[in-house]
Amino acid sequence: MKYKNQAATLVKERLEYFNTFYNYKWRNVVIRNQKTRWGSCSKKGNLNFNYKIALLSPEAADYIIVHELCHLKEFNHSERFWDLVARAIPDYKAIRSSLRTNGLQLG
Repeated sequence: MKYKNQAATLVKERLEYFNTFYNYKWRNVVIRNQKTRWGSCSKKGNLNFNYKIALLSPEAADYIIVHELCHLKEFNHSERFWDLVARAIPDYKAIRSSLRTNGLQLG
């Protein structure tokens, strides 16, 4: 897959950057060809991302990465979860809205 390596590099670099704000621990980071999701986080602390993240704007990619990173602390979409996302991505609502037009979802 042409973009898989690009996506892996991007995701790992941005996870390290944003984790300076959060200081969370994850187990594995996997890049997949997901049909319906931009990313997901498992209860075991594994982070999965769609390889198409490499084709998005930097702002959209950062939002997806932060979204999944914050699930390591809040495994839901509660107000606390969104407050965590907003720490690093204050305009997350606008980015989230633009991503929804692509038909893929976040976990």
